[in-house]
Amino acid sequence: MESTSQLVWGMVFGVIGLGFFSYGRKQQAIVPLLSGMGLFVFPYFISNVYLLVAVGAGLVALPYFVRI
Repeated sequence: MESTSQLVWGMVFGVIGLGFFSYGRKQQAIVPLLSGMGLFVFPYFISNVYLLVAVGAGLVALPYFVRI
């Protein structure tokens, strides 16, 4: 992590991902489960803060728009 903002955004998306992951596991819903796993992992691969926030917001919004 290069900056404090990357660290903070990574932690925020990780906590949201934990919520999605646990909800998806309990409800056996695949989209929140995979979205939660994606929110855990993606901050390690993105170094640009603006791209980090954009991808994170997309993964947070994904379960609300995709219902399987």
